[in-house]
Amino acid sequence: MSTPPTARSLTIMLWLVAMGFFMQTLDATIVNTALPAMADSLNELPLHMQSVVIAYSLTMAVMIPVSGWLADRFGTRRVFFSAILIFTIGSILCASAPTLDWLVLARIVQGAGGAMLLPVGRLAVLRTFPAERYLPALSFVAIPGLIGPLIGPTLGGWLVNAASWHWIFLINVPVGLCGCIATYFFMSDSRNPDTAAFDYKGYLLLVAGMVAISFALDGRTELGIRHAAVLVLLILGLACFVAYGLYATRAPQPIFSLDLFKIHTFSVGLLGNLFARIGSGAMPYLIPLLLQVSLGYDAFEAGLMMLPIAAAAITSKRIVTWLITRYGYRRVLMVNTLLVGSAIASFSLTSTGQPLWLRLVQLAFFGAVNSVQFTAMNTLTLKDLGIGGASSGNSLFSLVQMLSMSLGVTVAGALLSAFTGIIARDTPGNSLPAFHATFLCMGIITAGTMWIFAQVSTETRGMLKKTDPSERA
Repeated sequence: MSTPPTARSLTIMLWLVAMGFFMQTLDATIVNTALPAMADSLNELPLHMQSVVIAYSLTMAVMIPVSGWLADRFGTRRVFFSAILIFTIGSILCASAPTLDWLVLARIVQGAGGAMLLPVGRLAVLRTFPAERYLPALSFVAIPGLIGPLIGPTLGGWLVNAASWHWIFLINVPVGLCGCIATYFFMSDSRNPDTAAFDYKGYLLLVAGMVAISFALDGRTELGIRHAAVLVLLILGLACFVAYGLYATRAPQPIFSLDLFKIHTFSVGLLGNLFARIGSGAMPYLIPLLLQVSLGYDAFEAGLMMLPIAAAAITSKRIVTWLITRYGYRRVLMVNTLLVGSAIASFSLTSTGQPLWLRLVQLAFFGAVNSVQFTAMNTLTLKDLGIGGASSGNSLFSLVQMLSMSLGVTVAGALLSAFTGIIARDTPGNSLPAFHATFLCMGIITAGTMWIFAQVSTETRGMLKKTDPSERA
């Protein structure tokens, strides 16, 4: 009979899981302000660095469905230890990258480790802590994960100015080594002896579909893939998703059951998250590039300019519950989606002579409406899952979030590259018009998703009955 964990070991384990979540979310945004410096060091164009961001988020999307099964099969301690080790090795490889291709491959390694940190850590907490301590434990774990994306751009910019871009990855190394040691001694090693066989067929179909569509959208820009190959990849990606749908209807235990889509709020919320987040997911990539490439900001200044977005996002969360209770999900999401699209499109009016106060107001407005959008979409998606579909539905929801972030940067990078090639013929050396056109297109794409939320019933109100505190925007 195993010895119950002590209060000290439980506290250390909580800090360990929180640290892993912090590392995962920090590295999703810390590179954004460093992209021009990376490009200069690697002899690449700053506007062709989106693959560094895409590789990380797409790998996380691919790995999320596997993480829970691995923990059940091999134990939370072993998998969490491996996740930190892989993440740390990936960080070292990123810092030592001599070429862009090396850096992209290293980001894939880093993303593979990062994808397992939160799901496995959260599973360890749920299996170790008594039921009455679930809520405070998960709330504690969630806080560093919320802080990571907020300070990531500013910290990345400061490290680039104070040292070099390599340090945005090297700072993970000592933290990772300490995390490995702490995991070995203090992480619980729970597993599920009755774990079902993993659905390899369904998983491979989903992965093939996600990768094919991502390559189709980004391959023309990054890899110079011909139009015919792009079309083939798009058809292949869509065919894989259709094939998964047909397979899941007859598989005894598919990785994601199609019964989840019988829940109206889940299906609408999931589709809304996928498409509405394309514009929002592109902004942390586009804004630092705009500030540095076209407006002459240095990396640290560009990072500081992201703070109004974070501050407004935190402040606006206080009114979301009141808005949804008073006006309902349908009205709030329809109006707010239009506001988010308009906020994104407003950056097409950016000029070198724009007053600083107006730029700060513009950034803060985007942060406020974007935060309302994420909270409303997330709670709509999860509110009716119930106990039976919570695990599978939340896993699919996490996958869609990461996939949408990847697609956002992919689409924005492709548009920016295309507009740069077109406009450069008329205004060589001036990238601002290309940014204007890209922001306008991303704003239109976002606003267009308003019709998805129009499918929500006018009677749908109220927030989650039992909100998962670790759920992140």
